[in-house]
Amino acid sequence: MTRILVTGGAGQIGSELIPALRGVHGEAAVLATDVKPFDGPLAEGGPHRTLDCTDAAAVAAAVAEHRAEVVYHLASILSAKAEANPQKAWQINMGCLYDVLEVAREAGCAVFVPSSIAAFGPSTPADPTPQDTLQRPTSMYGVTKVAGELLCDYYFRRYGVDARGLRYPGLISYSAPAGGGTTDYAVEIFHAAVADGRYTCFLSAHTQLDMMYMPDAVRAAMELMQADAARLAHRNAFNVTAMQLTPAGLAEEIRRHLPDFAIDYDVDPVRQSIAESWPRRIDDSAARREWGWQPRYDAAALVADMLAHIAAPDDAHPVLSR
Repeated sequence: MTRILVTGGAGQIGSELIPALRGVHGEAAVLATDVKPFDGPLAEGGPHRTLDCTDAAAVAAAVAEHRAEVVYHLASILSAKAEANPQKAWQINMGCLYDVLEVAREAGCAVFVPSSIAAFGPSTPADPTPQDTLQRPTSMYGVTKVAGELLCDYYFRRYGVDARGLRYPGLISYSAPAGGGTTDYAVEIFHAAVADGRYTCFLSAHTQLDMMYMPDAVRAAMELMQADAARLAHRNAFNVTAMQLTPAGLAEEIRRHLPDFAIDYDVDPVRQSIAESWPRRIDDSAARREWGWQPRYDAAALVADMLAHIAAPDDAHPVLSR
């Protein structure tokens, strides 16, 4: 049993990662934390507490009291919200990461830190985007992700902190609301399809981006943290992906289940600009080679599962059984 603390646990990733971790390590072993109080299944399923990651002393105290061996640091401001308030995004995304790495250095914890395809920019090769390549993002979210990758590498080289991470593509989940990201359309579209039969998308019809279903994203994080360190040439910021989607293509796949579904477009120039600076397809061969990454959901399986769960929200999700 490994003792684990999760920051930002009420968000899109945490709401599915925490139950999966508790299923493997035991309910008492996984402390869920977030700046907002927990309720519902996350509160009922194991220990939880309110934690503001801008308070370094509180983070250190939570790690010490829980005797955490691994911290999954998920607290972050996502791309669209970060662009609306770049100063706050830097404070949260970088300041809190620094504090968590300092706590890990002193306490001897391992750390998982999610990065993003936002860490790339318009000068990066877009199709495919290599594991090791030029990174010059043009959004504040992307800037914080590149800086975070470098900071994690530094703490490993300088202090031996076992910091590992994934460059996530757009993540699709039915269990938590979209959180201010550029790929949020790929979550919103399913709820609109079931509720209204129609969706207005803020990206243009043929904007192609890498995507992943949340069960794969959760499994990838857990598998990386369990991987043999001797095999990890990169350790941090592995490219991972599962599929490439466009709004028009996703709508067409939804129409296989809901033939009358319609999609309209009202392009948000800020989010469209961010999306156009990101890769169209990333190369995740390093993750496949170094720790055996393999996605389990393609577009057809994702759409079928999303629609089934949104139509019947009380069903349990097979996070690790697929």
